[in-house]
Amino acid sequence: MTSQWTRDKYYTRAMREGFRARAAYKLLEIQKRHTVIRDDDNVVDLGAAPGSWLQVLKTFTQGTIIGVDLNAIAPMEGVKTIVGDFTTPEVQEEVRGLASGIVSVVTCDASPKLSGATSYDQARAIALGEDALAFAVTILKDGGNFICKSFQGEDFPELYAEVKKHFLSVRTFRPLASRRGSKEIYIVAKNFRRQKDGAEG
Repeated sequence: MTSQWTRDKYYTRAMREGFRARAAYKLLEIQKRHTVIRDDDNVVDLGAAPGSWLQVLKTFTQGTIIGVDLNAIAPMEGVKTIVGDFTTPEVQEEVRGLASGIVSVVTCDASPKLSGATSYDQARAIALGEDALAFAVTILKDGGNFICKSFQGEDFPELYAEVKKHFLSVRTFRPLASRRGSKEIYIVAKNFRRQKDGAEG
């Protein structure tokens, strides 16, 4: 009953305030707590559909905002969108072009389609997080920041450790807007360090 009430509470609020999904409140909480996005940052949001994080990002920065998803995102003033797979070099090059070569922040609130098998779903979520990290490492400027949704499970510490190899500050955060009982958790990483060829950690 409580879980249903929580879901309805944020869904109703999102509809009332004009957000495309309740997930908007998660990013608002993350930014309030960790100040990941600055007012001139160029930001890329991965798995951006339907676009609630893009709506929130517009309130944080005057920089270029780019949403990438396999599905089309309904047009939004002040936001550029790409339909495609962010793991491909073609999409990454398109992102660079739209951002004029400078990406300050990468965000990812994407989830795999859930099967109901907990261990399988968690493994797929970790794999998605690894793909998002690989994208961020490829495209972020030095000193850039990264937010990524993941799910707690036996493989999570490995992903967390991998993120720590590339960022000076890495923390986890669970927004109040997350559904009660959900295993989701956000990795908030700041100050990207581009590794030299052959360098470790």
